[in-house]
Amino acid sequence: QLQLVESGGGLVQPGGSLRLSCAASGFTFSGYAVSWYRQAPGKERELVAATPTRGISTNYADSVKGRFTISRDNAENTVYLQMNSLKPEDTAVYYCYAIERFTKADYWGQGTQVTVSS
Repeated sequence: QLQLVESGGGLVQPGGSLRLSCAASGFTFSGYAVSWYRQAPGKERELVAATPTRGISTNYADSVKGRFTISRDNAENTVYLQMNSLKPEDTAVYYCYAIERFTKADYWGQGTQVTVSS
């Protein structure tokens, strides 16, 4: 079964850190561009960070630049999102998304909740 599984979400105080993981099951990440999205209650899903197939260049939403880092370990078939200096406005469900560069086959993870609150 082909799927993405996110983990690492939770409750953290403002200023704290979390690291999210996105593991691929049933396929290898190496040919996929991978992104993290998030969706807060009452808001549209938004792109947070993206990494291409080789992870050489990355893109970030302006709201998270300098605080979040996306990285990938193709050998471990996992993509990470390191989140530092978290703010209450970062509270959302975070989703992993992968799209194959040639076939455009794509997958969404089930989401992991991140809550930033004192």
